[in-house]
Order: sequence, then structure tokens, then C-alpha cells
Amino acid sequence: MGQYNERVDAYIAKSADFAKPILIHIREVVHRASPLINETVKWGMPFFDYKGPICMMAAFKQHLGFGFWKASRLNDPEQLLQGSDDEAAAGSFGRIVTMNDLPSDEAIIDFVQQMIKLNESGVKEPKKPAVPKAELETPADFDKLLRNNLAAMDNFEKFSPSKKREYLEWFAEAKSEATRQKRIDQALEWIAEGKSRNWKYQR
Repeated sequence: MGQYNERVDAYIAKSADFAKPILIHIREVVHRASPLINETVKWGMPFFDYKGPICMMAAFKQHLGFGFWKASRLNDPEQLLQGSDDEAAAGSFGRIVTMNDLPSDEAIIDFVQQMIKLNESGVKEPKKPAVPKAELETPADFDKLLRNNLAAMDNFEKFSPSKKREYLEWFAEAKSEATRQKRIDQALEWIAEGKSRNWKYQR
């Protein structure tokens, strides 16, 4: 990663003709905002970084997107920021087709400098809470076999929900009834020994 990156040159060169001057302009303004900015390519798109992502640009067939990584944290008195920072198709300023769709150079420079301060401060975006997985029901035949194997039943009841899920998903993924039964028999043996589904790969 360096202040200017050849991969960004190549990305601009192969973009649609309408997008080239806009991409070149964005690149120039971002670098004008600070000599600290470095270029890289992530997920196939040019990114401008300093102690973390600052902003990105992406060219599509009929429009391009330009977005700031932590747009929701930026001071935006003129309400220029439209989309959320994860909308790859539109970025933070909607669909850009001409130079007139961009905010002013002064506004871009201000956003870049705000982002530099945010990244220097170490502020991180809050993680989105994980969507809890629906609880899997223990199949009746497996439950019956568990009850006939006290060691396995005792251990299975002590397993965490994720450990139980690993076994139940393994049964559900079986392509045939014979394979499913074979897995259940193997599982009973391992569970009786207190082993998780992936015990072989755990240290």
C-alpha cells in the first residue's frame, strides 16, 4: 500500500468513459485533503486509507459510488450524506453520473479530514448484534437413543447450545437415512466420551 497505487490506475483505466474523469477528480481531491492518505484496492474497489479505511469509490456500467467508511459519525451540517456506508451501489452520495453529482471539493476535503481524526482516535463502528439462530429440535429417534445411554444423555445435556447444534446439523445434513443413522451411532459414542462433534480438530 502506498500513497498512489498502480492498481487504482488500472481500475480507472478500465472504467467506463463517463466515470474516468470523475474517478480521477475524486482521487485528486482526496489526496489534496491530506498527504497521509494511502491507496489500496479492497473487494475490487479503490480505497483510500489512513489508520483504517477513509473512503472508497466504485465504477459501475451507468453510475459510480463514492462513500465514507464511517459516514454516520461525520459532521454533515449541509446533509450531503445520503446513503449508508455499506451501500456499495450508491455510496454516501447517491448514484453519481456526472461531476455535478459530487459534493464540493471543500466538502469532500472536510469529510476526509474528519475521517482522519476519527481513525486517529481509534473509534470503531459498533458491531451489529448477531442474529440468534433458531433452536434446533432434537429428533425423536436420537432423543430415545440418548435416554438409553446414560453417559451420552448426561454429557449432551451439559453441552452448550452450539455444541448440541453441531451434532443436530450433522444429522440433518445427511443425504440418506443410512448415512444419518451411521452418524447418530457415531455421535452417541463420541457424546458418551464427552467429545464435541469436531473433537478431532480441537487441541
